[in-house]
Amino acid sequence: MTATETPIVSEAIPQRVVAPLTNAAIFLIVTVNASEAGRAAVRSLCSDIGALVRAVGTRDLKEDLSCVMGVGSDAWDTLFDQPRPAELHPFREIRAGSRHAVATPGDVLFHIRAKRMDMCFELATQIMDQLRDAVVPVDEVHGFRYFDARDLIGFVDGTENPVEQAAIDATLVGEEDAAFAGGSYVIVQKYLHDIPAWNTLPTEAQERIIGRTKLSNVELDDTVKPTSAHTALTTIVEDGKELKILRDNMPFGRAADGEFGTYFIGYARSPRVIEQMLVNMFVGRPVGNYDRLLDFSRAVSGNLFFVPSLTFLENVTDDPPATPAAVIDTSPTSQPTAPIRDGSLGIGSLKGDARHE
Repeated sequence: MTATETPIVSEAIPQRVVAPLTNAAIFLIVTVNASEAGRAAVRSLCSDIGALVRAVGTRDLKEDLSCVMGVGSDAWDTLFDQPRPAELHPFREIRAGSRHAVATPGDVLFHIRAKRMDMCFELATQIMDQLRDAVVPVDEVHGFRYFDARDLIGFVDGTENPVEQAAIDATLVGEEDAAFAGGSYVIVQKYLHDIPAWNTLPTEAQERIIGRTKLSNVELDDTVKPTSAHTALTTIVEDGKELKILRDNMPFGRAADGEFGTYFIGYARSPRVIEQMLVNMFVGRPVGNYDRLLDFSRAVSGNLFFVPSLTFLENVTDDPPATPAAVIDTSPTSQPTAPIRDGSLGIGSLKGDARHE
């Protein structure tokens, strides 16, 4: 099969998007060099990535090593022929006052997970050994599980993740884009927290910002939870049904430098769901009723990738596309630098009220 062909939908095996939470992760983002040799090396890794994960993972099977590989919009057009995933586009920046969801460079994402960091590190090393002359690393974050799945601001993260079949339904593309069934969309953002300022707040004030109790992780009653609470604004309901995403966020930081952060990573069947969450957070629902957590946390990166099925990756060849792929500009003609009247990015009828994170 050449890079121009698409795997048969019924045989598509997804990457391990739906994997158990682990104690360690590496988030590695690279850009591909503007040469056919660089692109060929990335295509070669596409077909090898499954075998590479197995080779490293067999050193200690109980550590449950996995890697999800995602490809950005611009890179897709140079690596593969059309068609392209229906909703793949550059990450959409959001500006609202001092709040800014930034877009940063990134062609390929490797989300590496295991119970131990040494397994993650070895796989990241092997990946970079294969790509060293083909790519430029733009971001590498080593995440760790913090106590009972808490982030560095002290709250449990990812409480409302779907499980089992619900997780599959929430994250994997189906017949709505049959050529890419079994794939997924992933948005990543790196947030830095002003922990000293956050810690000056009373616990009750922190809980109202998040929408949950800090110690017991119980959701606040709607009668006391503000509509600006993080859990309220990140709930998306369409046609009476809550639209879920799968989070695998990880804390990261450097204590000596006073760096405290959360690496947000969200998988979804459609990027529209996470995009609407971000609009609600940064712009507000309604406009101005924004997520007060952003008074203490700022986004310093932002990317959108498509995660093709493992079947698709294994059938990619080193050969360049038969014809140059047309670069499609799917970015919005204007970013929401001014208030958005309907609280959306024009991404459909996503709407809802607050229940769960």
